[in-house]
Amino acid sequence: MPRVLDVSIQKKFSSQSSQSKTGELNAAFQAPAGFTIIFGASGAGKTTLLNCIAGLVRPESGRIATADRVLVDTDRHIDAPVADRRIGYVFQDLALFPHMTTEQNIAYGLAKLDRREQESRAQAILESLKIAQLRHRKPNQLSGGERQRVALARALVTDPCVLLLDEPLAALDYATKANILDDLRRWNATHRVPILYVTHSRDEVFALGERVLVLERGQIIARGAPHEVLAAPHMETVAQLAGFENIFDATVEAVHEDRGTMTCRVGNSGVRLETPLVRADVGAKLRIGIRSGDILLATAEPREISARNLIPGVVISAERRDMIVVARVKCGVSSGSEAAGLEVDVHLTLSARDALRLVEGRAVWLVVKTHSCHLMAG
Repeated sequence: MPRVLDVSIQKKFSSQSSQSKTGELNAAFQAPAGFTIIFGASGAGKTTLLNCIAGLVRPESGRIATADRVLVDTDRHIDAPVADRRIGYVFQDLALFPHMTTEQNIAYGLAKLDRREQESRAQAILESLKIAQLRHRKPNQLSGGERQRVALARALVTDPCVLLLDEPLAALDYATKANILDDLRRWNATHRVPILYVTHSRDEVFALGERVLVLERGQIIARGAPHEVLAAPHMETVAQLAGFENIFDATVEAVHEDRGTMTCRVGNSGVRLETPLVRADVGAKLRIGIRSGDILLATAEPREISARNLIPGVVISAERRDMIVVARVKCGVSSGSEAAGLEVDVHLTLSARDALRLVEGRAVWLVVKTHSCHLMAG
């Protein structure tokens, strides 16, 4: 029988990011074997959802079932105990026992098995996740990546029918994160259970996700394959989560059906953008999203290039953030014009900043490809 997690629940929850400080989770979905990414801002209800599935929180109403067992059914007064749900859970803070060794932490969930079976399973998962050499160390003797592997091993050793991962790799560097994800993919290729993976990271969504659910204030507002949901979002909330730093009001000024494009005026500025053609009439109000990393900067007007949007502007700030520079450029203001200026964020490397001698007041050109302009309902 295929392993599927079926969820349809309602639950009030506390939200640190919401003005009302409370929210209501209303989630209905099926998660087949493989990775389902739960994506959303802080306070969206992601952890509450996982806690309901694990049995740590009881929903006010609804049903949770695996392929062969009902875990929760409030109408039938079914609420399976946590220990009997066979659900693996890696918490955001890992929750390793500090007084136990790696081997003891991993074997903790196997208390019902005889000692020989406990040792056999623990040894197998230690070797599978390449941490056998850490078996006698305690958590304070481990690196961040090693602690993460121990927490993952403790969840996997119980042979769960569902695996819940709450931002398990958030604090790790890219290389360590990539190695752990490889191990997790390898494990799942054999076991094929539903895995719900909570993350804020767009990179992790594309690296792992076969499916993605986007939560906002407890509601599922988008679902589908990652490239469908995040690469070309149709809702502004999803666009913001997906890393579209520049989102503007726009008005359709012309439709070019023969070219498959439109001309849109951005806000009250003098900036006009050529965008992909969508179903919209002249005068329609839309929103345009452009990633900062999809915009090129030039210090002289580009000529004979394929990009259709060449916009003059002036650098008003250039701030270094880790290994990138965020340049803010003001566009659409000309002498004697009453149009308001448009401020656009552009991401570039440190070497690009130096090569362009990018400083406040520098005149530049923004170069934006037509298909870098993503259109959403206004």
